[in-house]
Amino acid sequence: MADHSLKNIPYSVLDLATVLDGYTAADTFKTSLDLAQQSEDLGYTRYWFAEHHNMAGVASSATAILIGYIAGGTKSIRVGSGGIMLPNHAPLIVAEQFGTLASLYPNRIDLGLGRAPGTDQVTAMAIRGENFNAAHHFPKDIEKLQQLFSASNSRASVRAIPGEGLDIPIWVLGSSTDSARLAAEKGLPYAFASHFAPTYFEQAISIYRNNFKPSAFLKEPYVMACVNVVAADTDEEAERLSSSVKRMFLGVITGKRELLKPAIDDINQYWDRMEKEAVEQMLYYSFIGSGETIKENLTAFVNTYGVNEIMSTSHIYDHQAKLHSNKIFAGLFD
Repeated sequence: MADHSLKNIPYSVLDLATVLDGYTAADTFKTSLDLAQQSEDLGYTRYWFAEHHNMAGVASSATAILIGYIAGGTKSIRVGSGGIMLPNHAPLIVAEQFGTLASLYPNRIDLGLGRAPGTDQVTAMAIRGENFNAAHHFPKDIEKLQQLFSASNSRASVRAIPGEGLDIPIWVLGSSTDSARLAAEKGLPYAFASHFAPTYFEQAISIYRNNFKPSAFLKEPYVMACVNVVAADTDEEAERLSSSVKRMFLGVITGKRELLKPAIDDINQYWDRMEKEAVEQMLYYSFIGSGETIKENLTAFVNTYGVNEIMSTSHIYDHQAKLHSNKIFAGLFD
């Protein structure tokens, strides 16, 4: 299969600020900055963080602060959220935070929005307090944000300062078909979480494209797919490195979440057949192998689904191996 279809595809990074076993969140932030700086040098388009709470192995809970840290340590790469979980926040606060970021780092900040809590129900209740049982209007909250960012809001009684009049791209994130319809209706770019929720990917992007309404923000549908990537010099080494992410997803399935573990030679000692099938289903859109192997599989993926941009997320324990994977992956798009 010809590989020319990767030539014009933007490639980006999703970083969950994964905490490694034996290390701290402070260590994670340093390696994230190192990875972001390398990604910038390698031509990656954007570097996003996702809002999660009450997860020992994920340190991206204060997402806007991390975005500022990474943007301040880089020069040109776009930095943003994949995403901010809007039910956890008043739109005004989000507008002010991202207005501040966009004022500090002009033309570099992305605002990806999700409707999930990004955590468990008990933690969601702790975040939302008395608002926990209130109806959350994700579409209306997006409209509120768009209004707060607009220059025409200058005469309103509630204004986002800073934020008003700034060009901050809003993305709709999704792992189901509901988000696809919303992104299409509002004429916004759509990022799908195929790295952990592959089931509705094909259906969702079809709904998005078929129902897309051009807007002032976007003339044609734009799909970004997030996928798992573990690249190494050989298929065998990549498979070994991928044992870390497989154990992480096993923890999600069994409810025994842990810090990211080092790679092991034989993952089969950690799961039974049903657990293995469940993990492999969640990791269906994963690209694991040498550069040659991933290029062939990724080209087929892009040709099949016609995605406009690929976002990679890589849960690799060894930082040097992670940097090497990031470099191999970027090389596929040259």
